Amino acid sequence: MAIIYVDEVKGSDGPETQGTEASPFQSVSVAYVQHGPDQEYRVKKKEDEEYKPAAAAALKKAVKYAAQHKKKLEAAAARAEKEAQDKAAREAVLEKAKSLKISQDPTLPAPVRINLDETDDKIIGALRKSDSEPGSAVRVSVQGRVQRVAKQGGLIFVWLRRGMAIMQCVLTGDLSKTYDALTLIRETSLEIIGELWELPPGTHAPLGRELRADFFRVIAAAPGGDDAFLTRVPADFDTTSSQASEALLNLRHLTLRHEKPSAVMYVRGVVEGAFHTAYRKLGVTKVSPPALVQTQVEGGSTLFKLDYYGQPSYLTQSSQLYLETCLPSLGDVYCIEKSFRAEKSLTRRHLSEYTHVEAELDFITFDQLLDHLEELICSVVDLTLEDPIAAKAIKEYNPDFKKPSRPFKRMRYADAIDWLRGKGIKNEEGNDHVFGDDIAEAAERKMTDEINETIMLTHFPAGIKAFYMQRAADDDRVTESVDVLMPGVGEIVGGSMRIWDYEQLLAAYKREGLEPAPYFWYTDQRKYGGSPHGGFGLGLERFLAWMLKLWTVREACLYPRYMGRCTP
Repeated sequence: MAIIYVDEVKGSDGPETQGTEASPFQSVSVAYVQHGPDQEYRVKKKEDEEYKPAAAAALKKAVKYAAQHKKKLEAAAARAEKEAQDKAAREAVLEKAKSLKISQDPTLPAPVRINLDETDDKIIGALRKSDSEPGSAVRVSVQGRVQRVAKQGGLIFVWLRRGMAIMQCVLTGDLSKTYDALTLIRETSLEIIGELWELPPGTHAPLGRELRADFFRVIAAAPGGDDAFLTRVPADFDTTSSQASEALLNLRHLTLRHEKPSAVMYVRGVVEGAFHTAYRKLGVTKVSPPALVQTQVEGGSTLFKLDYYGQPSYLTQSSQLYLETCLPSLGDVYCIEKSFRAEKSLTRRHLSEYTHVEAELDFITFDQLLDHLEELICSVVDLTLEDPIAAKAIKEYNPDFKKPSRPFKRMRYADAIDWLRGKGIKNEEGNDHVFGDDIAEAAERKMTDEINETIMLTHFPAGIKAFYMQRAADDDRVTESVDVLMPGVGEIVGGSMRIWDYEQLLAAYKREGLEPAPYFWYTDQRKYGGSPHGGFGLGLERFLAWMLKLWTVREACLYPRYMGRCTP
């Protein structure tokens, strides 16, 4: 009978433990499992005491633990054996399936190539409803990628995806027994040919129909195992986790294939188109200002500097100044272009490259500018919701979304300061807000979310706004400026009336320490028939974050660019 040592303080229950005095176990139960009943077990419970025979209670507990452990091993062995048998059976089926070849039936009519969401009357009118239905349905051919596969008895259901459209297809008979069918995996490209059938009552599929296949072929197979699509980019990824988000952004080219990212990109396209449509209806002309500039708009600290044939140049922060130069020749103008801000910020609503919807309007008042913004935003929302796919996505990802009610709440900056003070919301230094503070993002969002409606925050102090903003006639301390705030996001629009007096603009250059010479082309607008005018810039990604209730504006970008990321 050997002596097995157990040191509850310094011992180890690892696989390398020998049970000697130099290599003791930590628990009697594990030692018993390893060495069985015909041994002497000695235990040390404290570092400064000697080994003593194991207590009867400890041995009884060890016997019970060993019995349970044996049962677990036997169950695991049984599972492993069954899995091996199942694997062997699957491999046998797959091996047999390799010999099964399919081909198109030459007696069937040639298929008509259609899109997955085809709604042509010829196709819809020919949907087969039952086996007893006279005549024959149109035979069609569709192509796409596998979104999902489900096996039910001898049937294989395949949800085929092409863009945003999805079609349910059914493989039966020999088609469902082929090697390609049995090994179908998500993202495999297929062509499927067959007849379109109307779904029976009580069943559901996109557009209420399914394709019952008589032939299919693999165009390009997707990989399985560790390289499988859902292994690399799981469907239930967490966009609120910065670590998970960064990893998935490295695979953005794949994550875009998931339902939500693709839906967001679709809605983005609809929203951008809605801005174009709204402005066509309002008679505002589209222009395309340059992205490479040599003058700043919003402050030098956020400029991306580059060498332009030996001259210092920048990526544009805003197209505003160029839009203003178009007013005399084209009237009211707008653009949808990229803007760039070198902000060292990693908040949920900041990007280094973003899409900027900007407009400049001639011969207007500040109130007219606010009315225009209200009309534009409401029109774009209405136009977006007219698209059934976009409306469905918004309802799914933001079920509480409501169109902004008109008129928008208008609140002066001074009143917002009083509101923040009354609610005890502090500034970034932890002090009460005072007139002149640049209201920080956190405080602004708290106020917007609590008021819970669209807010037009107006009349900001001149000291915290850009040089070109017109002072208010009733208070020289403030500008005729506006930020449009939306619940859940905060600011989505910044706008103002522009200084249109020549001498006032020169004074603004001097006040801000700007050299007027590089702005000669901007200053000339005040020399040759100046006019009261104003405009705004709207961040498209923030607008989408509001409509779709996105955690971060990065979700609204095809490939987001922010501090530290310029890939893929």
